[in-house]
Amino acid sequence: MVARLVIAAPSSGAGKTTVATGLMAAFAGRGLAVSPHKVGPDYIDPGYHALATGRPGRNLDAYMCGTGLVAPLFLHGARGCDLAVVEGVMGLYDGAADQGELASTAQVAKLLKAPVVLVVDASSQSRSVAALVHGFASWDPEVRIGGVILNKVATDRHEHLLREALGESGVPVLGVLRRAPAVATPSRHLGLVPVAERQAQAVEAVAAQAEQVLAGCDMEALLALARSAPPLTAEPWVAEVGERLRAGGSGVPAPVVAVAGGAAFTFSYAEHTELLRAAGAEVVTFDPLRDEALPEGTRGLVIGGGFPEMYGEQLSANEPLRKAVAELAASGAPVAAECAGLLYLARSLDGRPMCGVLDADARMSERLTLGYRDAVAVSDSVLAPAGARLRGHEFHRTVIEPGAGPLAAWGLRQPERRVEGFVQGGVHASYVHTHWAGSPEVAARFVGHCA
Repeated sequence: MVARLVIAAPSSGAGKTTVATGLMAAFAGRGLAVSPHKVGPDYIDPGYHALATGRPGRNLDAYMCGTGLVAPLFLHGARGCDLAVVEGVMGLYDGAADQGELASTAQVAKLLKAPVVLVVDASSQSRSVAALVHGFASWDPEVRIGGVILNKVATDRHEHLLREALGESGVPVLGVLRRAPAVATPSRHLGLVPVAERQAQAVEAVAAQAEQVLAGCDMEALLALARSAPPLTAEPWVAEVGERLRAGGSGVPAPVVAVAGGAAFTFSYAEHTELLRAAGAEVVTFDPLRDEALPEGTRGLVIGGGFPEMYGEQLSANEPLRKAVAELAASGAPVAAECAGLLYLARSLDGRPMCGVLDADARMSERLTLGYRDAVAVSDSVLAPAGARLRGHEFHRTVIEPGAGPLAAWGLRQPERRVEGFVQGGVHASYVHTHWAGSPEVAARFVGHCA
């Protein structure tokens, strides 16, 4: 039994992240072990969740991992916790394009049998708030909206009008939050600025969010609502690839897999590292902004997503590491690069020299590329055999030219049919982010090549 709440909103921008993170920090400050979760593929919000709770922020993505893994992954992350708080994505009923409710916050709430707290931006309304909440509460009878938190309330008079209107809706008001600049988190071209780039300010912002929630929310009512969730019958997910797929064996050293981290490469799912270890690897993190060499004994390299465009000058200036990465790739060692990793392996990024592993150049763009992807492996690689199908996600404001190598990584069906990415020796580099919990054989295949 895990007490749990889903924090949702009618639309993006209502304050979900502020409220969810504030609740996590506030409950953790009261001595509860809080498990943080985020609906969808977002990498940035979980960083703030981890700061608030001291536990890894974990994603629940019904599109990339499948609906059957949502509850098991949730229970895996929440093991041993007193309470779980799940931050939604976009509006409550918004999901994957043209896929109905798939990957929506509403679907995840139903899969978790979790009560929903609706965060409403009340800044430009009074009595209309009751119609809005009534509509969301009645749209899907399987979604249980257990309460409302009113955000950006202007005055006591404004609060009175809102409470009076909602008194007839049957949905209780569990919190009222005033406008508070101290809780704001700065944004840029891909959303919030990650925790790793503003540690001290992020700590202060999370503390302010917790104070705001404590002052404006009925914490006992929220906790009681969370504890009203029924038991889940699913079994917790376990990071395993099967003994048959596990690399190494008795007396055989575990291959060292270096994983890029630091401020430039903050996008990763906790389950990837867990699966690499389950497949027999020794995982060592390094920072391409600071470290001039790969970890000793590196046999494979994973470079995930992040913001190399914000650190192009520093990444380029670290010539010893760029050469080390190029030499490792030239040796045929397995290298898996997603999005930011793809840019780092390119010949240049915005005119600055990168690792030069790929015969391609990258640059910033005005165009946002965003959305789920159905991907088919075009070429045999260290991640997948040709013909293998995975689901992934793209999210970037950069372009790379050419967009695919002589051997492409993936064939994509949406939003238009195209091939993209590079397979070159042991290198697999692509814009597409994947979640290996849905395809643990990916980790096993990669570590197997490392061994």
